[in-house]
Amino acid sequence: MRGSAGESLVLYVDGSAKPNPGLASIGALLENGHGVRVTGLSRSIGRATNNEAEYRALLAGLEMVSALPGKPLHLEVRSDSELLVRQIEGAYRVRKRELMPLHSRALELLRAFPSAAVIHIPRELNKAHSLADGC
Repeated sequence: MRGSAGESLVLYVDGSAKPNPGLASIGALLENGHGVRVTGLSRSIGRATNNEAEYRALLAGLEMVSALPGKPLHLEVRSDSELLVRQIEGAYRVRKRELMPLHSRALELLRAFPSAAVIHIPRELNKAHSLADGC
C-alpha cells in the first residue's frame, strides 16, 4: 500500500442497522485524489442504532487513515448521514448520550489531520462506494 503523505484523500463512510436498532454493519472506503482505491474495511458491529453505526463507520475510517504512513495534506470525508455531518460541523447539537463519546472521538481524530472536511452526499453516491453489508 502506498503512503498517503502529501496527498489529498477521500474517505467514504457508511453504517446501517436493520432493524433500527438492530444488527449493524459499517464500511469505509479510502480513495486517492484520482479516485483510485487505497484501502477499505467492512464489518459487523453487533447491535446498534443507525446513527451509532454511522459514527462507528466514521471512527473506523478515520482510524484506518490515521494508521497509514504519513498524513494526507487534505482528507475529505463523505457520508450520506445528514445528522452525522451536521453534528460534526457543529450545525446540530449532539443530544443522544450514546453518541456524545463517538462525536468527541471523531472530532479528536479529525483534528489530527492538517486539513479535513466532512461533507454530506446523496445516499446513491455513497452506496456506490459503500462496503457495509446491507447499507
